[in-house]
Amino acid sequence: MGYELRVQRPAPLAFAELAAVLGQAGFEFRGTQEAGEILARHDGVVHVVAVWNGGLSGAPGSDWQVAQLARVSALLGARLVGEDGESYAIRDGLVEQLNGSTAYEFGTLDEILAAGPTVWSR
Repeated sequence: MGYELRVQRPAPLAFAELAAVLGQAGFEFRGTQEAGEILARHDGVVHVVAVWNGGLSGAPGSDWQVAQLARVSALLGARLVGEDGESYAIRDGLVEQLNGSTAYEFGTLDEILAAGPTVWSR
């Protein structure tokens, strides 16, 4: 797994709450209550957004996946946090990476979601 982002919140996340939020937001789930994958569709193709194993995490390879993880986090009232302590959020329709007082804008949520999961070049 590459660079990991984790969904964090003060209260533990119960599977029932996760399932309810995912269903309302158009995400899909594949697996069991103990372990599975959060999926999102783009142009009829299913893409893995995050992994569930009692907690939620993902290793995005595109801005689209970061945006999807940020959406899930916001819907759960949680924070999306990277390995280096930076956080990712959606603010005023923009997907942002926040590190201290510095903000990096990925772009507008609508444009990123419409563009789909174009993989970052390394």
